[in-house]
Amino acid sequence: MSTSAPSPVPPPPDSDSAAVGTVTDALVAANQRYAATFADPGMDARPVRRVALVACMDARVDLHAALGLELGDCHTIRNAGGVVTDDIIRSLTISQRALGTRSVVLIHHTDCGLLTLTEDFRHEIEEEVGQRPAWAVEAFRDLDADVRQSMQRVRTSPFLPHTDDVRGFVFDVTTGLLREIAPRS
Repeated sequence: MSTSAPSPVPPPPDSDSAAVGTVTDALVAANQRYAATFADPGMDARPVRRVALVACMDARVDLHAALGLELGDCHTIRNAGGVVTDDIIRSLTISQRALGTRSVVLIHHTDCGLLTLTEDFRHEIEEEVGQRPAWAVEAFRDLDADVRQSMQRVRTSPFLPHTDDVRGFVFDVTTGLLREIAPRS
């Protein structure tokens, strides 16, 4: 697998790329339009439903729409694969201890890119840039097993005081349905 930079992604069909410039320029322009009618919703950082979601960063997974969530309902923590890493534990610890969440929902998904990677990806990067990444790829071959491992990591973390409501799921990117994964017995 090559780790070279990807080819430029064409702009969405409804955007005027000539007038905007880069993708980031388009996002900043969209923010200006958004802010023009924005009204402060008057909420604080504590999620109304007292739940933290941990999910993959995949752009096909619209968590709020898929779960019927509104702005302010949850904390959403995303990374490649939705894997529970030290940084996810850090975010969950802040979410629970400082901001009142009590439930954790873990969501992996079908057709995940981490199903096709191995730790060789890290080695390729090291060869290319001359420095080994400090992080692990956390690739996996079995979605269900990785969801179980992530649930176990949350349940056994000494930093998380609320581990009785931890559930894991696989989101099917072709049907939009969640499939619950039973924890390790």
